Amino acid sequence: MDQVQLFNDYLRCKGLKTTSQRLIILETFLDSDCHFSTEELYLKLRTEYPKIGYATVHRTLKLFAECGIAAERNFGDGQARYEPIHGEEHHDHLVCTECGLILEFEEPQIEKLQESVAAAHNFTIDNHRLELYGLCASCAATAN
Repeated sequence: MDQVQLFNDYLRCKGLKTTSQRLIILETFLDSDCHFSTEELYLKLRTEYPKIGYATVHRTLKLFAECGIAAERNFGDGQARYEPIHGEEHHDHLVCTECGLILEFEEPQIEKLQESVAAAHNFTIDNHRLELYGLCASCAATAN
């Protein structure tokens, strides 16, 4: 099922309306690779859609997370950020502590090592998250 249909079905189950504003927010959210905070998505939307309010963006992002089309993340900057969930693909994050850049990566060797460590401790992993914090190339170059 596509994410728009999933969202519409979720709204219907909750007794909420599918509004044009919610659909615009959904389209913008899904068309981006960003890990949006409420403010960032609001600022992106407001130039083209000035009638969409901050509170509407915030509530809609929460609905995305509730229905399973977004994951709420906290990367240590005090803001909840949301990223689209695309199927079962797993990825980890590199987070720049200077500019806030968030890069996604996949590394099979890290995944295998985690499984090996869990097996060595007779532990079953249900879920995990890896976030590495430091400086992106641009900020590291500026710092030197």
